[in-house]
Amino acid sequence: QVQLVESGGGLVQPGGSLRLSCTAPGFNLDRSAMSWYRQYPGKERELVADIGPAGGVTVYADSVKGRATIYRNNAKNTLYLQLNNLKVEDTAVYLCKALGDGVDYWGKGTLVTVSS
Repeated sequence: QVQLVESGGGLVQPGGSLRLSCTAPGFNLDRSAMSWYRQYPGKERELVADIGPAGGVTVYADSVKGRATIYRNNAKNTLYLQLNNLKVEDTAVYLCKALGDGVDYWGKGTLVTVSS
């Protein structure tokens, strides 16, 4: 059973920054396209950013363009999401996803709360 583990969430003031991390103990991520999603209470998950297996292709949702950077370190088997200039509306649970052998693997998420 592949389980992704997110970390790095927390409480931050508007305008602040956070870096989220995602790793997969026992599963090699370097062949997986990966994504960050976020989920608001009672809502469907929405895509935040995608990245290709080698890190060369990235896609961002319009809501975070210019404020978010997705990147990965395959040597550390870790995916990252740098979030800058955070807004109250960025408050959500952030989840990572890995696509491996046609199967989506998900983490349980890390909560980001943006509040003054």
